[in-house]
Amino acid sequence: MSITGEKGKADVQTLKTNEKKWTKAVMAAGWNVIPNIIIEKQEALGLDAIDMNIVVHLSHYWWHPENLPHPSVATIAKAIGVKSRTVQKHIKRLEDAGLVKRKERRHTKTGSATNLYDLSGLIKAAKPFAEEKVKEIEDAKAAKEARLARKRPRLVVHNEEK
Repeated sequence: MSITGEKGKADVQTLKTNEKKWTKAVMAAGWNVIPNIIIEKQEALGLDAIDMNIVVHLSHYWWHPENLPHPSVATIAKAIGVKSRTVQKHIKRLEDAGLVKRKERRHTKTGSATNLYDLSGLIKAAKPFAEEKVKEIEDAKAAKEARLARKRPRLVVHNEEK
């Protein structure tokens, strides 16, 4: 697979930067994407530490938008060092909060398969925070550009000699 164009160059640069931080060996083992706003606003979104850990693991298994993540509860529990029942309770709480939709998969011959997990509720809840953050970033950038473009300071100091 070749990486071409400006986007490809940016992706390569990002990978190289991350390799400098984390080492090439660690990055080669795989990496995950969690939007910053979900990390920054986890309390406002109603996520505790275990919820956040579950979200990280669900995103770890979510490689393509159309293929929802479907790790087993036991897999998540083992990875984060809690009992399966703890993961089940937290997923139920995330469902009740509208942040995660759990879709059961049943097979008539073999019984149940692992559930599918839809994170669209979390994305919807995070979106207003993201839009607010983007506006803050744009406003700060515009203020900086205006400050740099000014020929004179806005504050005029009058020194009176006595």
